[in-house]
Amino acid sequence: MKRNFVVAITGASGVGYAVRLVEVLTAARCDVHLSISANAEPVFRQELGLAVDVENFNPKMLMLDRGPQVKDEKLERIRAMAPAGDRADDQAAAPADDGGSVVYHHYRDFMAPIASGSFLTGGMVVCPCSSGTLSAIVHGTSANLIHRAAEVHLKERRKLILVPRETPLSLVQLDNLKRAAEAGAVILPAMPGFYHGAATIQDLVDFVVGRICDQLGVPNELVRRWGRTREE
Repeated sequence: MKRNFVVAITGASGVGYAVRLVEVLTAARCDVHLSISANAEPVFRQELGLAVDVENFNPKMLMLDRGPQVKDEKLERIRAMAPAGDRADDQAAAPADDGGSVVYHHYRDFMAPIASGSFLTGGMVVCPCSSGTLSAIVHGTSANLIHRAAEVHLKERRKLILVPRETPLSLVQLDNLKRAAEAGAVILPAMPGFYHGAATIQDLVDFVVGRICDQLGVPNELVRRWGRTREE
């Protein structure tokens, strides 16, 4: 199967996780089929100061390319670990650095390929996953492309990872998370650990993104694994 994944960004806190995820996946020479809900726009402004326009989107809005003068050793290691080739061939794709590509799909576009089970992917991540999106996925409302793509991954028995960022959780939310897990989704809350020697906010973000990549089968060394010494 080609190394292409669906990433959906919805209107919950934690869009920084999603930006880093896209950055890591493209560094690993994976193609990302991206969809962003309208409610995510103000969150991008509030949390990252990014002007993301879902109506006229360009991957540059996510500030993925920070220039050759900004070195990220973690991304360099991921690029070195990534297999050559085996990428989706899509003329609509916008290359990110020397790795994979970002293909954008408007959240209202039900004609997008990710709306069909016949379009093969390696999995889908909803990051962050708002409570409203969770509810729509669980109850199969398919009110937008994000909901539909998630429904497709469930019915095709493909990996669907939901990354909620909410606290505390109501009984309704807990019940929806239980229903999603019973339907086959992986519930991966944005709960960073501290045992890996976290020193910066980026370390905490990378912990969550690293766990997502582990679920997708994307090799990475974003965090020091349990049992590894600081020198390893």
